[in-house]
Amino acid sequence: MLRVELSTQLLRIRTLIALACLAAVPALAALAGASHAGHRNGDQGGLFGASTYSALNHTMASLQFIAPLLLPIVVALLACAIASADRDWGTLRYLYVAPVTRSRLLAGKLGAVAVTTLTATGCVLAGGLISGLALFGWHPFHIIGAADLTGGAAAGRVLAATGYTLLCMLSIAAVSFVLGLLLPRGAEALGAAVAFVVAASILNGQPSLHTIAVMLPVHYWQNWTDLFTPAGTARLGTGIVVQIATIALAAGISVLVLHRRDPAA
Repeated sequence: MLRVELSTQLLRIRTLIALACLAAVPALAALAGASHAGHRNGDQGGLFGASTYSALNHTMASLQFIAPLLLPIVVALLACAIASADRDWGTLRYLYVAPVTRSRLLAGKLGAVAVTTLTATGCVLAGGLISGLALFGWHPFHIIGAADLTGGAAAGRVLAATGYTLLCMLSIAAVSFVLGLLLPRGAEALGAAVAFVVAASILNGQPSLHTIAVMLPVHYWQNWTDLFTPAGTARLGTGIVVQIATIALAAGISVLVLHRRDPAA
């Protein structure tokens, strides 16, 4: 089931275009900042200001730029498609007749969601790293207002940031997967998932609604950026717990949906 789901979804033109866009955005950003190579990127601060110092700097700046909205949309697109494609195409009942057990179907689909989420995140990182190497070179990781990171320290923080972002994307993938099972059409599920991300991002930007925002997984998505501040610390613990809880809740609902009712109905 995993192989079928991956070959069905990853080889679709729509998916290839979406993944190509994820890789293209860092490349375009690198071209735009090529004139500042080795120097601060204009008057910007943080990761954006340091993006032109090295390939890793550019990779992390690309991740910070894409992870709040574009990456979750692509992840939601893939997760919704995996959840709803069989029902949209009218082939779900035939899978049960084959026979394919509901547990096997769910395991294959959840595995495909995890792999496609990893692939989407990897496209952002690959696009940032390759374009950064081509235009900015391989140099020590620069932090504005602090000393450059050593190779080991930079690698550890980059891996931590990547793993944390992947966990965050898995949470929105899980939510999108549930919506794909619950709603009649995949397009409706994708619209609901995108609306959730946008609404949560708006709530997160309103200080008066902070008490609501902290209950949403989106609120914690950018916590990893603190790893690359002069203080060099990040509050990842709460964010990790919230993302895992979201994934677990969504996975539980997915099990109930597939085992308690006919999703083809």
